[in-house]
Amino acid sequence: MLAAGEKVEFRANLLEWFAQHRRDLPWRRTRDPYAIWISEIMLQQTRVAAVIPYYERFLARFPTFEALASAAEAELLAQWAGLGYYYRARNLQKAARRIREHGAFPSSYETIRDLPGVGDYTAAAVASIAFELPHAVLDGNVFRVLSRVYEDATNIASGAGRRRFAGLADELLDRARPGEFNQAVMELGATICLPGNPQCLLCPVARWCRARASGRQNELPVKIVERKSVEEHRTVYWVEREGRVLAWQRNEESRLMPGFWELPEREQLPGAEAGRTLGWFRHGITFHSYRFDVVEAVAPREVGACEWVALEKLAGMPVSTIFQKAKRVVDRSRAREKAGTAGQAAAGGG
Repeated sequence: MLAAGEKVEFRANLLEWFAQHRRDLPWRRTRDPYAIWISEIMLQQTRVAAVIPYYERFLARFPTFEALASAAEAELLAQWAGLGYYYRARNLQKAARRIREHGAFPSSYETIRDLPGVGDYTAAAVASIAFELPHAVLDGNVFRVLSRVYEDATNIASGAGRRRFAGLADELLDRARPGEFNQAVMELGATICLPGNPQCLLCPVARWCRARASGRQNELPVKIVERKSVEEHRTVYWVEREGRVLAWQRNEESRLMPGFWELPEREQLPGAEAGRTLGWFRHGITFHSYRFDVVEAVAPREVGACEWVALEKLAGMPVSTIFQKAKRVVDRSRAREKAGTAGQAAAGGG
């Protein structure tokens, strides 16, 4: 454990470093709890660089919780399309409607934590950053910093490990500036205290890091999770006719991505006449690894639950990531064909 005086110096050095080196991220330019909450939900399991353009477009379209609460689900999902984990968008709207009923964004940790889709980390982040409430955050970056500073090899994937590091985070928290301190610890983990190659010579709190002193920084944190990876090979059909493509929509009761449009597979179009393979792509969901072949096909007489959708309208529709990846495969295939035809014509003309 750090002594009381060491904690004071640790906080001061870390906050001074953060003031000078913090990244200029759009959600750091506001104290609006709604905007901060949106960013934290988007950042769940998604990289910062990927979130920024979605965050800016989302807030431009839904600048307040009232606007989000009133949005049509199709438009909400279209704005979210590409971020994945679509239950997050639906939980955002459920929470926005609850906030609208209350009349204002909740201002205590407990009431924020009670919103749909909000866990301990998100509640602590919003409460501390927007309202300066003394609640320590605990995410992957914080786990890494704490495990190295305290040279603690407790398994961070275990319940005991979570409780252990939650206590350490709470002890280290600067209660006078909890929002800044939480962001500083996360920033340290994201930019300096990196997983595979920590930049210890640049670290503002290296003098208090026990793992660095013992040379164990690359061994920590310890994370032991039993995982069974599942691989699967699947085929989607690209059936196009007169500027339209055949697709089907998940119903509202679907467990996965209700309301989203998908390309048909054999299950949806058993009578389809498969043609050439246009290409393939990979897609990962948690511990599942998929390879999708995109096959050009001729529609059967009966298309079942599928519908003809205008290609020009796809950009404004909630289409799945698999659909988007498949369309990119088709577009690349068509571009290669066009280039090849142009090359042949040029050779013939010569």
